[in-house]
Amino acid sequence: MKWRGRRVSTNVDDRRGQSPRRGPVGRRGAGVGCGGLLLVLVLSFLTGNDPLQLLEAIGGEQASTQGVPREVPSAAPQDELGEFAGVVLAETEDLWNELFRQMGRNYREPTLVLFSQAVNSACGFNTAAVGPFYCPADSKVYLDLSFFDELSRQFGAAGDFAQAYVIAHEVGHHVQNLLGISTQVRQMQQRTSQRQANQLSVRMELQADCFAGVWGRYAYDKKLLDPGDLEEAMRAAAAIGDDTIQLRQRGMVVPESWTHGSSQQRQDWLRRGLESGDPQACETFQ
Repeated sequence: MKWRGRRVSTNVDDRRGQSPRRGPVGRRGAGVGCGGLLLVLVLSFLTGNDPLQLLEAIGGEQASTQGVPREVPSAAPQDELGEFAGVVLAETEDLWNELFRQMGRNYREPTLVLFSQAVNSACGFNTAAVGPFYCPADSKVYLDLSFFDELSRQFGAAGDFAQAYVIAHEVGHHVQNLLGISTQVRQMQQRTSQRQANQLSVRMELQADCFAGVWGRYAYDKKLLDPGDLEEAMRAAAAIGDDTIQLRQRGMVVPESWTHGSSQQRQDWLRRGLESGDPQACETFQ
């Protein structure tokens, strides 16, 4: 991918090297001291409510009011891989700003948080083991760049455009959030069985793959791609399919438990976005 010398996004928060404290968000609830426990028991006696429910409510309120610990402000990334991530983010900004303008809407650019090993977000405390993720509560994409090494070594999906696909996919979740798709899906999941909720999650992920493909077509039209780049993205999509991962980890495939889609599905929807360059072609919910 021809990325060197291009604009680096200013929406990159480089927290690598920081050691985040495990904040209240992401835990079941904040602790209640002995005096608070006595108060809960009294309230339970007077109101007839379950004391465990009162404890959970108080803990949840404390967690929400305390919020996420503030991170130390950071400068723009200075290393090559961090700069690459910033360039990819900038290119997604250019595309989605234009597409939202065509829809008569304003695109609120997400922040890309680069971290090492663990990070606090508005969605909780997460380690690098969860992989790249998007948090709709703070409109940020979180990425430990060591994931790219894992993508290459363990999944056989090397290459800079495979890495760009991962970032564009998470930005696709941000687009879903801005369009209200994420909220609608979460509401539907709360009213369905676990199996149906998983199916909705698969459709969300496949649409984000398609949105990543739309960006890939944009990069292709701008002549940013090198020979073999599209194949890199396809290999990455196949490598992180639920069936491929389950076979690797369990030796068997359980489609009912899928949350991201099969390797073939992920490739198909990525290809649809690449070929059309049109987000309206990414209707995975029909």
